[in-house]
Amino acid sequence: MKDNSLKTIGIIPARYGSTRFPGKPLALIAGVSLIQRTYENAVRCGCYDKLLVATDDARIYDHVKGFGGEVIMTSEQCPTGTDRVLEAANTLEALDDNDIIVNVQADEPLLGEGVVPALVNALNSDADVATPVTALPEEDIDDPSVVKCVIGTDGMALSFSRKIAPHDDKGTTPTYYKHLGIYAFRYHFLKEFATLAPTPLQQAEDLEQLKILEHGHAIAIAIVEDDGIGVDTPEDITKVEKILCRQNISS
Repeated sequence: MKDNSLKTIGIIPARYGSTRFPGKPLALIAGVSLIQRTYENAVRCGCYDKLLVATDDARIYDHVKGFGGEVIMTSEQCPTGTDRVLEAANTLEALDDNDIIVNVQADEPLLGEGVVPALVNALNSDADVATPVTALPEEDIDDPSVVKCVIGTDGMALSFSRKIAPHDDKGTTPTYYKHLGIYAFRYHFLKEFATLAPTPLQQAEDLEQLKILEHGHAIAIAIVEDDGIGVDTPEDITKVEKILCRQNISS
């Protein structure tokens, strides 16, 4: 449960370079850039005391400034989005170690308004980081780009994998969960996370969150119904545009 005396800061890490989709944050979706749609969608959730984009590219910086968003330049040497989020957070004044820093994915323009409040609410005394999951669609079961999560009875993550888990050979049809790649960190743990050494499972699965579990830390899980849709490839733009058309959100 969130302490109302603490702040919730949303930081959207955005880089121009991408192997699969160069310039992705500036890609147009029905005439509006992906980063603008993600930023404005985050504003609509209404749960941030401060929201900003963290980038290492002048084109993204100028674009965010142009549509009236808050943005900060970060180093080109940040190895991950989480490192970029930490660098941006460290520039902010008067942060309490227990303030909540939300790593908002730049490629999630349709994330539901209830996801972040549920995520923040999931943080408790046993976990300094939380992340959401939703029911896994059957068509995504064998897709390695869709990360699966196994949850314990205490509401904490047991594991993450690109393969389906748990294995079911008894026909019990367990509920499978799809991980949504957004995180809420206590500020003090975000700083600690950046110092944790890489781990075998993290490197095998190429999943940064496994480093947290392998170092013995707990990840609280918020189960949500709203999936949103991530933009990983140029083909995903068309999918988002179709959803926007159905929702009559063209701009």
